[in-house]
Amino acid sequence: MNAPLRTCPPLGTQLVAMGLVTQDQLNIALREQRHTGTLLGKTLVSLGFVSEAVLRDALAQNLGHACTDLTRVIANPAALRLIPKEMAKRLQVLPLAVNADTGKIVLAMAHPDDLVTLDLLYRHLGNHHALEPLLAGESELAEAIDRHYGHELSIDGILHEIETGEIDWSSIQSSSAGYSQPVVRLIDALLADAVACEASDLHFEPEQGFVRIRYRIDGVLRQIRALHRAYWPAMAVRLKVMANMNIAETRAPQDGRITLALAGRPLDFRVSVQPTTWGENIVLRILDRLKGLMPLDGLGLTAEAHDLLQRMISRPEGILLVTGPTGSGKTTTLYSILSHLNSPAINIMTLEDPVEYPLPFIRQTSVNDAVKLDFASGIRSMMRQDPDVILVGEIRDRDTAEMALRAAMTGHQVHATLHTHSAIGAIPRLLDLGIRPDILAGNIIGIVAQRLLRRLCPHCRMPDVASDLECRLLGQPEAGGAIPVFRASGCPHCGYTGYRGRLAVMELLKMDADLDDLLARRATPHELLQTARSKGLRPLADDACRRVLSGETSLEEAARVVDLSGRTG
Repeated sequence: MNAPLRTCPPLGTQLVAMGLVTQDQLNIALREQRHTGTLLGKTLVSLGFVSEAVLRDALAQNLGHACTDLTRVIANPAALRLIPKEMAKRLQVLPLAVNADTGKIVLAMAHPDDLVTLDLLYRHLGNHHALEPLLAGESELAEAIDRHYGHELSIDGILHEIETGEIDWSSIQSSSAGYSQPVVRLIDALLADAVACEASDLHFEPEQGFVRIRYRIDGVLRQIRALHRAYWPAMAVRLKVMANMNIAETRAPQDGRITLALAGRPLDFRVSVQPTTWGENIVLRILDRLKGLMPLDGLGLTAEAHDLLQRMISRPEGILLVTGPTGSGKTTTLYSILSHLNSPAINIMTLEDPVEYPLPFIRQTSVNDAVKLDFASGIRSMMRQDPDVILVGEIRDRDTAEMALRAAMTGHQVHATLHTHSAIGAIPRLLDLGIRPDILAGNIIGIVAQRLLRRLCPHCRMPDVASDLECRLLGQPEAGGAIPVFRASGCPHCGYTGYRGRLAVMELLKMDADLDDLLARRATPHELLQTARSKGLRPLADDACRRVLSGETSLEEAARVVDLSGRTG
């Protein structure tokens, strides 16, 4: 007697049963699906109801397939050579590993039950290979294909075409978009390459005889290419057209925005044009919505610091300040806090310049000079929208500071950024803006100062022993040069820099009655700092040295970003 077939509940029913979406959200997605014709899972992700990782795990459970997180996987080059990039992109598969003895190939697929795709793969690979498909998210899969197969050759081919006028029709025909002008494809390839290299910024810098192209990777600029100056006029026009700028204006600064679908997901590029001696300098800030969102427990805080931050944001009213220089990850930290607080029970509203990452179920507004919507007037307007939590992108002047504090005093939880070097440094900065100490006292929840350090590449970091001076910098003078540390080396995985990725170091100051009393009595920053340290304030330098001692970064990198000079005395 045949065993009964296993029946799976519909995906939507399963997601509701698991508590991942509500019935209302499912109804909205089903109605949207009828209009678009896309798969239900893809519709739920596009509406922001579930993340792709959550959907992937639910599908794996529904279909009975094993799944893989491609953000944590490195494909084997031997497996990649078995399937050409064009075929991998067309079939949406990524070969991850191959067993040399058995010939079994492990594949990441968006649809492991697609028999047509599996049949095409068997025809290409031959019968001596067995396939083991793993379920992966669609956008994760597209990004991983681009990341593992690379973009460098496509840029070289386009440059060769521009130089010689010879067209590689084989590469053109493999593209569904057909033929387009070389400069158009060159810009597209450079943008895709910057994303593949995980750059945060892309610089086009005209010089007297050439154009320098640099990527900011892990907070450090790296020159990628230098092109002849003759390329630049057409490249600049293309970038300005994409950003909806005035191509006839070359003497005034301009700002714009580009939204593209790269690596299977939407990406935003914030574009700035600045006239210089040798032409228009163009810088693109790459805004990756997926990377901009990080869970609170993914910030790398110690258990003690994580508990302190949780207690700070549990206070129903007051202002929480996140401080640091430009590019220190302040926005990412604030978004992590907002995502942690976000629930149907509260109303969260933000005012940013501009909105960098759209957050589901949060009301976000960009300041707009054209309609005279600045931070101060925006906060005043938002307070009439019945908010519980307000995010102010940046406190720049007295009006903004006063309105943010007024919102905090009227029962709202306010989050804002401020440019200062330390947590205590936020106090004199606010006083310098004209805020009275008696207003600050009792209304500041806490202050978070942070920096970003480059993370040592796990593939090539070199073990070493700290010198006597380095032991003193690390706060271990009695060790006498016996502390194990790691140094940067360099390998293909990190582009021979020794570092890959970044991590945050933080200084958390929770205000209490004693500090409020000192603040109201106009105590000096030194007095405030001494009292805060007596209550357990862990300075940035201490947290940076903790990261060094754990082997996550090098002492040289910590000293580059954080002032360690005060630790040698």
